[in-house]
Amino acid sequence: MDIPEKPQLYLITPPEFELSSFPEVLARTLDAHAVACVRLELATRDADKLSRAADALREVTHARDVALVLGDHSVLADRLGLDGVHLTDAARSVRETRKALGEDAIVGCFCGTSRHDGMSAGEAGADYVAFGPVSASALGDGSHAPLDLFEWWSEVIEVPVVAEGGLDAARIAQLTPFTDFFGLGEEIWQAEDPARRLGELIEAMG
Repeated sequence: MDIPEKPQLYLITPPEFELSSFPEVLARTLDAHAVACVRLELATRDADKLSRAADALREVTHARDVALVLGDHSVLADRLGLDGVHLTDAARSVRETRKALGEDAIVGCFCGTSRHDGMSAGEAGADYVAFGPVSASALGDGSHAPLDLFEWWSEVIEVPVVAEGGLDAARIAQLTPFTDFFGLGEEIWQAEDPARRLGELIEAMG
C-alpha cells in the first residue's frame, strides 16, 4: 500500500463535553486544519445524551464534509444517520455490523496492541484498524503498540491503520512513515487552543 505523504487526521471527542460550547471549539479546529473523520466517543451510555451530542456535532462535521462516526453504538449510529461506527471489541462484531449498516458505512475497529485481532478485523471487512496506545502508560496494563507493529502493517496489510493514544510530537514523527491516520483526542482538547495545538502536532509530521 502506498502510504500518503502525510497521515490524515482523525479527531476523537473528549469523553465528556459541554454541548453549549464544544461544537464551536470543534468547528474552529476543523476550519483551521483538514480533518478526515471525527469520532464521537462519550463515556455515557445514555442514548438521549448521545443522540443530542451526535445531532450537534453532525451539523458541524457535515457542513465541512467531514465524516462522523460513533464509538460502539452501531444501532444508534444508523438511526442518527451518522457515517459509521468505531468498534472496540477487537474483531468480534465487525462482520455483523457491516451486514447491519451496509457497504457504504464506515466500520472501524480498535485492536489494542494485537496484530492478530487487526488482521481478523481486516478480513471481516473493517475499513480501518486502530492500534494503541502508542506509548507506555500507567493506565490499563501498561502495554502499548510498538513502532514495529506499524512498520509491519504498512508493509504487509492494505487495510488503513490508525495510531491513537499517547501521541506526542516525538511519537508522531516516528510513526508518520508507517500510519495512515493519527487519532487525536485529549492530546489537543486539553490545550487552551486545540486548533493551535493540533497545528503543532501536524508540524511534527515533517
